[in-house]
Amino acid sequence: MVKAARQNITEVWWSENLQYFSVYVSELVEQEIAQGNPEAAARRLSITANIKNLSVSEEAQVIAEQLISALAVPVKSEEDALHIGIAAANSIDFLLTWNFKHINNASTKTAIRRTIERLGYQCPELCSPEELREIP
Repeated sequence: MVKAARQNITEVWWSENLQYFSVYVSELVEQEIAQGNPEAAARRLSITANIKNLSVSEEAQVIAEQLISALAVPVKSEEDALHIGIAAANSIDFLLTWNFKHINNASTKTAIRRTIERLGYQCPELCSPEELREIP
């Protein structure tokens, strides 16, 4: 039930708020959304087809490694760290995520922000689609 609600919120966000932001998708996200039910995957991929794609750079990998070394992201959550690393390396303002376990929660956000800023980068605002609305 929660997953369905989050999917709905995300779909509404895309239809109502997309116009207010410059949107990017990482190749890591592209790989994730290509998984699962083939029809649903095709629908997700068609939504992101015309969105600028951010690659996994060496810089993003270094940031991800530092997030794990600093224990800002758990050791077994390399992909989560890489999502953040890609966003930070590309100076992305907001990183939308439903990952409240390793990314978007009060304790991890603080540790992530400190680590990224210590590396000399601006930390993206880590939030869910529900938390990010149009800027008045």
